[in-house]
This record gives sequence, C-alpha cells and structure tokens, in this order.
Amino acid sequence: MHEDYFRVTSCQHTGSKYTIFTGVPLKADSYKINSGKYIVSIRCENQSLPIQPSVGQQWRVRGKRALETVLAGDYELQQHLYDAPDEMECTLPETGEALIRFIASEREFTGIGEAKARALWDAFGSGLHSILRSDTADHRERLKAVLSDSSITALYNGYGKYRNLAHANWLASFGIPLRVQQRILKYHDERTVDVLKNNPYALLGFGMSFGDIDVIAEQLGFEKSAPVRLAAALESAMRKRVEKGHTYATHQVLRPEVIKLLGEKDLVAEVFSNGYFNGQFILRPQTGTYHPTAQIIMESVVAKRLKTLATITDEDESVFKALTEAARELPYDLTEHQLEAVESSLTNGVSCITGGAGTGKTTVLRTVLKAYAALGYEIHAVALSGRAAMRLHESIGFFTMTIARMLREEPISPSLVQPKHLLVIDESSMIDLPTMYRIVTHLDPSVRIILTGDPNQLPPIGCGKVLSDIIESGAIANVELNIVKRQEGSTGIPEYSATINRGDVPPSLSFGAITFHETPPERVVDKCKTLYAESAHNTQIIGATKALVGELNLECQRLINPGGQRLEFKLHGDDFFIDLRVGDPILFTRNNYTVGIQNGSLGVLSSADRAFQGDQETFGVVTLDTGEEIDITEDVFDCMELGYAITLHKAQGSQFPRIIVVVQKGRISDRAWLYTAITRAEAEIHIVGQVSDFEVITKAESHANRRASFLRELLTERKRDSGVV
Repeated sequence: MHEDYFRVTSCQHTGSKYTIFTGVPLKADSYKINSGKYIVSIRCENQSLPIQPSVGQQWRVRGKRALETVLAGDYELQQHLYDAPDEMECTLPETGEALIRFIASEREFTGIGEAKARALWDAFGSGLHSILRSDTADHRERLKAVLSDSSITALYNGYGKYRNLAHANWLASFGIPLRVQQRILKYHDERTVDVLKNNPYALLGFGMSFGDIDVIAEQLGFEKSAPVRLAAALESAMRKRVEKGHTYATHQVLRPEVIKLLGEKDLVAEVFSNGYFNGQFILRPQTGTYHPTAQIIMESVVAKRLKTLATITDEDESVFKALTEAARELPYDLTEHQLEAVESSLTNGVSCITGGAGTGKTTVLRTVLKAYAALGYEIHAVALSGRAAMRLHESIGFFTMTIARMLREEPISPSLVQPKHLLVIDESSMIDLPTMYRIVTHLDPSVRIILTGDPNQLPPIGCGKVLSDIIESGAIANVELNIVKRQEGSTGIPEYSATINRGDVPPSLSFGAITFHETPPERVVDKCKTLYAESAHNTQIIGATKALVGELNLECQRLINPGGQRLEFKLHGDDFFIDLRVGDPILFTRNNYTVGIQNGSLGVLSSADRAFQGDQETFGVVTLDTGEEIDITEDVFDCMELGYAITLHKAQGSQFPRIIVVVQKGRISDRAWLYTAITRAEAEIHIVGQVSDFEVITKAESHANRRASFLRELLTERKRDSGVV
C-alpha cells in the first residue's frame, strides 16, 4: 500500500461513470511541494468520490499504485497512478500558507486573490475557520475589515462547499455515491454522519437501494433484526409498488418482496407489526389492504376537497342567462350532449368534461368559460406541459400557464376585489396523486374546479389515476362526450383513434393524414430520421423505449444538426462539454420549479454563449416551447437531453403538428399507449413498424386497469356518508 498527498492541478475527465484527475505532490498537511519530479494521478468510479475534484483542492490517496513515465513538454516525469484506490479524501487546509494558497486558487472564492487571502489569515489566524463555519451578521461585520460585501459572500459560498468535507470523506469510505452524498448533505448538513450512524437506512430516501444500504449497516454493526432495518424493508417494498403507480398494496404482494429483501421469513411478522405501530401504513381490515401513510393522506385530502366542492350547486337565473348568451355567440348550435356538459360545469362546484379527440371538449369548455367570465369569475387555466398550456390558450382565449408555474405563484384565493375564481385543469388524465394534492392545497376551498381530459389515455407517470377514479366514483359531475363528428377536410385522426380505443384494428392502416410505413426492426431508425428530415421544424418522434429514443436522438442530430455549436464551458479551469448543439431540440428530465422547468418540458438550445448574471455563471439559453428562456446553469446540466425523439410519457399532454410513432411489441406497449400516441398529433401522423406489432398492440388491454388506487373508494364512501347513496 502506498500513500500520497497532492494538490489538484488538472481534472482530465469527468464522465457519467469515471473521473480522472491529476496533481502535484505535497508534504503531508502542508502546501509545500515534495518534488517536481513526479505527479499523482487518480482514476476512479464517480461513486467512490467524496466530492467532485477541482483545481486547487488538497487530496490524500492510499492504495496500490503503478509507476509510469509521462512527457511534460521537454521533460519526463514519473507518474504515481492510482487506479480505483482504497482510500481517497479531500482535505480542507488548516495551516496558514496552505489555506491562503487554497482560497487564492479555488474558483469558488470568486474575487479573492492571494493578497486578500493573506490579509484574512493575518487578521484572524486559525480563528478564521470558526468564523467561516457560521455565517452570522457579527462574523460578516468582522470580515468587513478585510473584504467587501461581495467578497464576503464569495468567501462563505466557497467555504460552504467544503464545510462538510469530513462528512463527505466518511460517506465515500462506505461507497455511498457522490449524487447521494450531495443530496443527504444538503438535507442533514453537519448532522449527516450522526444521522446515518443511528440509522443508515435513512439513505433509502436519497436514492440508495435497500441491498446497498444493508452492506453499510452491517459494517456499522447493525443486527439483521434491528428495528430500523425491518422498517426500511417494509418501506422499500411499499415504495416499489408506489413507483409502479399503485397507492396501496395487499399482504400477498408485499410479503414476498419483504422476504426477498430480508433474506429470511422469520422476521416478516415483526416487520408488519412494527410497521403498523410506527404508522408506516394504514391497514384496512375489511379489504386487507396496506396503504402507505403519505399516499392515504394525499388521497384523503383530495377526496375531502373534491367532495366539499361537489356540494356547491348554483342553478339560479343568472347562470342560465350566462349559458344562453355564451351559446348564442357560437357560429353553430351545440348538440344536446354538449349543452348538458356546459350546464353541468356551470351549476357544479367541481365537474369533469371528458371524451376522446374530435368529440367537442374544446367547444364545450370555451362556451363554459365565456359564461363563467360573464358571471364575474376570474379564470385560471393550467396544463401540465408548456406546449399544452399554449394550445389551451389558443383554444379558449383565456390566459393559461403550466401547473408548475401556478404552484410557484401565490395561492388562488378570493379577495374583496375578486371574490370568485375558477380553475380549469386540462389533460387531467395525466395528473398524478401528488400533483393533484399540491393543486387542491394551493387553492382556497371556494375555488371551483373543472377537469377536462380523456380517461382512455395512458395513466400518469406518478402514482394514482385521479381522473379515472373521479369518473368511476360517480361522486363528481361528469359528462362524457363520445360522438366523433366528421368534418369536411378532417385529418381522420379522431376516427382512427376511436377505432383503436375500441380495440379494433382500423380497416385501412393508412387513412386521411395518417400514413403507415411497414418497416422491419433493423430499418426503423433510418426510416424515422428520413421522415423527420422531411419537415424537421414541426415534427416529434415518439418511441416506446429509452434505448430506441436514445439511438434515434443521436442519429437525428448527426443528420439534422452535425455542425451546430456545442454547449461548452469551463469549470474550475478545465474544459467540459455536453454534446448538445445550438439548434437541437432539448428535453428536460427533472422538475426544477425554481427555474421554471419540469420533467418533460421541451425547448430548443438557442445559445451556447457563456455569461454572468450577478455572481451566477450561465452557459447558454434554452428557449422553451412556451417562449420562455431558461438560462443554463450547473443545476440544469444533468437534466438536459436531446429531444428529437421522446418517450410517450414525456409527450403526454402535448400535441405536435406532425408526429412519427414507432410501434414495437413490448411490456409497455398496449392499446392505451397507441391511442395516446396517435392523439398527440394535430395534423399529420407517420406510423413506423410492422403490421403484426400494430395489431398485437391494438388488441392488448390497457395496463392502467391493473393500477391499484383508493381515491375512488374514498369518494364513494363520502358519497354514502352524505346520504346521496
């Protein structure tokens, strides 16, 4: 075993799995270089790092090393190469010269050079560390003797990055991945190590698997029967069900999963007993179902709010007058069914307007909202995606926004100036339970709600199936529009999708604006990129799997945008890049309500130019399909992907002028998948694949029917309690 202390001088590679960085040797616990005749290099997996390496940091490494000769200009240097070392730690310099050098060279300490760093040490000596560990008004006042306000802020920001180094090194020693370290340190800060020593299974909530945590727990001396372990096994088993969309589970489903996690049967009874008394779930003896506490609370709150709204009815003369006036302005007469839907939405505190493509939902909604506006209501209309919000605005003529934006703004509540409010939620089939919970708790109880959508589409990505449960309960007013009205010049999409929704294969696979391209699997990618290139500016490819989508994105980029300016940036003095180019469509894969993006947001990389906004460096701009511009910061790098092709879950809720749908038999491809994909098109559809796959998918019953949720029962129970049933 060998050991080296060194100062980082170069970060040669930072990939998705591996990192390579190099430095010059130091004397132990010093800033002084041992020798100019050798360098220290480390190659390691990212998960073994306690912190992201950057130029100027001090590190200690221990493990097996190889000696190599490298060229440095005209000189030959010996390299101490550590490949997957046993120990690595980043150390915050404690001595004067080392700390001065560190602050002066580390980029995080913006605007503080060697002279200011030395002045700090001269003024405070070793007491500087205690000042920097706590950002208080008194400490800032003391620092003003040496630094400006902006430099003080930079000093605290830079020091904050390294404040938890000891904790980070401890976490890394147990093989906890860097991404998990960052999350748990942000949440628990200086208490992190103590928290994990008491309960390592707290890592479950930060992205680690039960099996990986089990290894750490054993190293920390936890028994197999430790209560925290048993609780974590149950939590992990229930979380697995929630991740599949369910809001509850049965004992028959949970028991085998718990046994698998624990590796034995003897502790199972204790797991469920402890879980019950610790409030991990609510047990319904009459059904034998286990309800995770978070999910049953959300379902109960949503049910209570909706049922309270359902008691509000309004059938006075002014309502019907507003209805008549709104209908009179239409260039055609509403059908009897459409009039029923308008009346239902106007006279109930909460209501649903449902139906497939071409059934007139938009016409009904536009009429309803005109009547509500005439009655003095302020209209708030939201959709899950930016593109859907824009389309909704074009359809109804009222201001619209994304749900993410609404949740960032002040809660909707009555005032003396505006006492009456209405919220419209479009594409409600996509709304999962957590989102619906956030929506209803963001509204004053008096705010009316109209939900529109198509319950035959794919269920939401998250748990629950809110719209389906609401409709099936019968507790909420709903009018389903089910007659597709054939119009002159129609694309044929409504008729085509309605046929698929019934489980029937259309008699003609190419019909109206729909073209079926019989294509063998090995030719699918080539066919799709060729079709995309024919009208790249208004086309979206939709695929069933991430692997296919990834391949399509790379091939389309090579064809459509081979020479675009790449997104490049300097970080800690080193060059990095992401293979995204100006002009590329961009997909965001994570919610970040602070900057205004959510999982599934689409846009175009419109700039790759670096800039500064105050102390914040940006590396380019993405223009969303809403027209909003998102500055690219370090926080958004890891949730940006190419968006030439996307999975259907990312496309759900949006519509595109022209789509290319790839049909492939597989676990997720069913009738609801195909129906939802086809209804994403506004004007033109190209279906690529084999006829045999298309027929199998069309006849496959929707997986949504297998999703277990409890909102329907709660709404029904409340309905019975109220004496309605």
